[in-house]
Amino acid sequence: MKITEVKIYPVEDGGRLKAYATMVFDDTFIIRDLKVIEGDKGFFISMPSRKRKDGSFRDIVHPLNSDTRSDIEKTIIEEYNRSAEGK
Repeated sequence: MKITEVKIYPVEDGGRLKAYATMVFDDTFIIRDLKVIEGDKGFFISMPSRKRKDGSFRDIVHPLNSDTRSDIEKTIIEEYNRSAEGK
């Protein structure tokens, strides 16, 4: 699957949460509410999740291998950096 679109929605005064992202694959499948988080070692992406009855969170969607996760993170963080430069 090819990433065909990424949209970044910056968050003002969100602390470590810097933005939400929407990603489209093959112009046919969309994932919303990915989070751009600033961690101690740089930015990373948090997948959309749902709170469970026991108070823990579980990802609703997620990549099944590290290469796909890396591609997603790289693409979203690059787009976030481009959008932050345009401010």
